[in-house]
Amino acid sequence: MANHKSAAKRARQTIVRTERNRFFKTRIKNVTKSVLEAVDANDKEKAAEAFKTANKYLHHCVSKGILKKGTAARKVSRLHKKVNSL
Repeated sequence: MANHKSAAKRARQTIVRTERNRFFKTRIKNVTKSVLEAVDANDKEKAAEAFKTANKYLHHCVSKGILKKGTAARKVSRLHKKVNSL
């Protein structure tokens, strides 16, 4: 239990941020997985559409401060390479 008013506020903020980050991180995994599943199925159109969604969402997460710019760029680059291999 927090002993100071400011420490109690920080504890509340941590709970809220943890929930928010969990939502975003789960969604990142899901959009990434949808691209990889389309690539495994050799469905070029579906993979391209899923990649477009994933790219947009990853960069959205950068603007929200969930991911760092380099992390999003690396993930997008790896996905793009796999989509282009079809």
